[in-house]
Amino acid sequence: MRATISSIAELEALYGQPAEASILKEASRIVPEYRAFIEAAPFLTLATRGPEGLDCSPRGDGPGFVRVQDEKTLLLPDRRGNNRIDSLRNIVRDSQVALLFLVPGVGETIRVNGRAAISVDPALLESFAVEGQEPKSVIVITVDSVFFQCARAILRSELWNPKRHVAREALPSAGRILAALSADRFDGEAYDRALPERQRTTLY
Repeated sequence: MRATISSIAELEALYGQPAEASILKEASRIVPEYRAFIEAAPFLTLATRGPEGLDCSPRGDGPGFVRVQDEKTLLLPDRRGNNRIDSLRNIVRDSQVALLFLVPGVGETIRVNGRAAISVDPALLESFAVEGQEPKSVIVITVDSVFFQCARAILRSELWNPKRHVAREALPSAGRILAALSADRFDGEAYDRALPERQRTTLY
């Protein structure tokens, strides 16, 4: 039988106490040092939860696409996507969210935990317009905690090493996945042919 951990006491006995720096790095607000990372990040993952379970969604745009309104508030525009709106459905029913910011070439990541609401304020939407296109909504995040994660995961994965990049052709395309999941009822080749232009014209 596989041994499993079933209590906090067992976990703490196995791992020991966190180092002093692991405690010191956590803040309840966005200090200037963390703001610098957030404003440099072109990519993040957004974790939410709802009655159906958990969701983790990628979000990206130009550096600074997440606006630091003040030391307790982040503004995240919801750009065009596939309209599944899994994250937004969850936020409506459970406001707790977690974000992980990545900056290309930098080992440290920034983690934010907080509570979110969905705003459709016209002035706010207009302020986030890109190429004349406004987001349909803006996620307003009230920060509860923010801290950096050390670079070990990035270093181990060699995420930013170009020599580790995988050729796109080495993996199944979106169309191939859709065709396989539909038992070839879906025209995956047509989907793949149209995808680059569709993405280009619907980016915002």
